[in-house]
Amino acid sequence: MATLPDNDPQETREWLDALESVLENEGAERAHFLLEQLIDKARGAGAGVPFSATTPYCNTIPLDKEQRSAGNHEMEHRIRALTRWNAMALVLNANRDSSELGGHIATFASAATLYDVAFNHFFHGVTGDHGGDLVYFQGHSSPGMYARAFLEGRLSEDQMYKFRQEAEGGGLSSYPHPWLMPDFWQFSTVSMGLGPLMAIYQARFMRYLEHRGIAQTAGRKVWAFLGDGETDEPESLGAISLAGRENLDNLIFVVNCNLQRLDGPVRGNGKIIQELEGVFRGAGWNVIKIVWGRHWDRLFAKDKNGLLQKRMQEVVDGEYQTYKARDGAYVREHFFGKYPELLEMVA
Repeated sequence: MATLPDNDPQETREWLDALESVLENEGAERAHFLLEQLIDKARGAGAGVPFSATTPYCNTIPLDKEQRSAGNHEMEHRIRALTRWNAMALVLNANRDSSELGGHIATFASAATLYDVAFNHFFHGVTGDHGGDLVYFQGHSSPGMYARAFLEGRLSEDQMYKFRQEAEGGGLSSYPHPWLMPDFWQFSTVSMGLGPLMAIYQARFMRYLEHRGIAQTAGRKVWAFLGDGETDEPESLGAISLAGRENLDNLIFVVNCNLQRLDGPVRGNGKIIQELEGVFRGAGWNVIKIVWGRHWDRLFAKDKNGLLQKRMQEVVDGEYQTYKARDGAYVREHFFGKYPELLEMVA
């Protein structure tokens, strides 16, 4: 979002209208070319145009470009609710036996939709002509994977009652661990940061095999699921420049930004989504942000002057966490109440 004062709103409007005309009549590629030409011209003239690797704090794909996903939404929502519940019950039940067992609830609860959509619509299993996708699951989300497997009949109720209780046999390992559960887990990822790092080199090795005719890996994807707090581990982002340099379009990182880590907020006075976007875009990645759900669409439709977007850009992650913990009256006063025009939206 622009922070400099607008000394000539009419001229600004004319430039924006011209850009909208190009987008409408000649397409995004032409608009992008013209913008790059303008930036190069300004820099060549010594204007010193600052570089920005981030985009506005909103969904990358605008509402009018979204497509309705396939599948039965109501059924998927029901399954997702059951999975969330069972994942929570798995951890709580284990800690009734012994509080030292621990476990993680918020990780999967906040990422359940991401996993559910991936399982239902994106992950490709092994078939006669496809080797299957490779998935590096976020270690702390393991209760959710067990909960889904239980609904699918791949885990028994007896096993579900033995979460993190493996000494006597038949228990479920705390985290993804192919040595302990070779028929369930494919990769060990819980050493925070190693999952993303291994995923990068896995994708690179698959590309190596394909280019040399050793194995058919075309069409196979490598997925890495991680949390925003996990990205502070040096290994998590340590090799992302390699992925950009090697053009590894067979690699997908899914970062669940629930704004909290094991010991507190990830960026209480900052915006971790924006920070990570800048890091990945700067390393040559294509970044797609999903910030707000469809329930905000009606409010955005009323945001004719961009004030709601401006307010979202201003608020830091610590404030967003506070809004989530407080009631609607608090949000109305402290989020919308800063600007009278915003307050009218929710009056």
